[in-house]
Amino acid sequence: MSSSNPRLFGTDGIRGIAGRHPLDRTTVRRLGAALVRALPEDPVTGRSGQPGAPRLLVGRDTRESGPWIEAELAHGASGEGASVTSVGVVPTPAVAYLTRSQRYDAGVVISASHNPFEDNGIKVFSGRGEKFTERVEREVEAIVADQTWQARDGEPAHLPHTDLVGAYLDHLRAIVAGVALPAGFSLALDCANGATAPVAPGLFTSLGLPVTVIGDQPDGRNINLHCGSTHPERLARTVIDRGCRLGVAFDGDGDRAIFVDERGRLVDGDAVLLMCGVQLQREGRLKRGAIVATVMSNIGLELALRGRGIELVRCAVGDKHVMEEMLARDLSLGGEQSGHVIFSDYLFTGDGLCTALNVLRTIALTGRTLADLASDLIAYPQVLLNVRVRDRVDLTTVPAIAEAIGRVESRLAGQGRLLVRYSGTEPLLRVMLEGRSDADIRRWGQEIVDAVEQHLG
Repeated sequence: MSSSNPRLFGTDGIRGIAGRHPLDRTTVRRLGAALVRALPEDPVTGRSGQPGAPRLLVGRDTRESGPWIEAELAHGASGEGASVTSVGVVPTPAVAYLTRSQRYDAGVVISASHNPFEDNGIKVFSGRGEKFTERVEREVEAIVADQTWQARDGEPAHLPHTDLVGAYLDHLRAIVAGVALPAGFSLALDCANGATAPVAPGLFTSLGLPVTVIGDQPDGRNINLHCGSTHPERLARTVIDRGCRLGVAFDGDGDRAIFVDERGRLVDGDAVLLMCGVQLQREGRLKRGAIVATVMSNIGLELALRGRGIELVRCAVGDKHVMEEMLARDLSLGGEQSGHVIFSDYLFTGDGLCTALNVLRTIALTGRTLADLASDLIAYPQVLLNVRVRDRVDLTTVPAIAEAIGRVESRLAGQGRLLVRYSGTEPLLRVMLEGRSDADIRRWGQEIVDAVEQHLG
């Protein structure tokens, strides 16, 4: 496979403006065909091994471009002999779960997560309900780039629809089975006018919880618009105004959740990892005594876990990398500060509804409020500095820069963190520091920036 093949997949599937490459009709149709072509050739994709045509399950969020992208992708896939079924508007993790539990060969989600409605995207799950590995993504890209074949032409046919969401919701309810949820525990939900809107209110109401819902009137264009996990301000006001005990904001496709405590204060993924990790440890369910988080998680999480005998394993940004690290180490919990949290006992992908239920479960079992649980995390001050560079050279080969980095690392000495990396998209070097004193880390970061500007700027 040539490394010169155009890249389609980014850190979280394919993403772009609907109607433009790579989300134009021709490429989407060709991608559907390529997915099917790749399936029989690579056991890593998790084919179910069933005889007959490959079976694909497709779901989407509420964007107005979703139906035609779904139709084009299905047309290309069925042209290669696949049987394609739509599950309609459902959260991304529902597709991952149903692909595995209903023995589909692959699952496809059409969504751009927290992006505005003009964007859309395509995420692919293997038959095991795991996001495709980068190796399989490169294989699909090579097939798309191969001009020796053509996808089926003609108009897309009607796509069969099946209602499977009930099985997914039953799977979620099992998280709190046998746990006495606090009586009258009122929730506020922000569904981001996205994929959780049809399912989240009914799920929590079925558990006997009083629910106030916002962001549940999708019109194809208002997904994530001043709502959801990237805009939790309205949710915070709702929690205060309605006297709720907890607020949950989902993103557009429902694979992450951000929380608001009873005082209207934001609770992010780091605090969730801490409270749920400690609860799993208490129950003897935290495999190997470790949790996975990305390089962006605050050092306060690392120190709080260390004080409780839990190791923090760091990985690159992206819940796909979290998943791969958890699989490699056989761990039960991992996630991102942004709210993507993976509980491997239930699913190997981020799931906002699963995360919310696990937070509820922790509150119920500890008898503590969310604000109290979140207070266990003491987030350290963080500073991020960017410096423009001419070339991306190995910093260890520039003595003045290497020495500046070494001095800062020795000052932090286990009570802070330094991350120096080049931007993936711009001619920038990013310098991130965390430590006890905001003034100190700003001064120390500037020392590195000054050295970089002198020698590489």
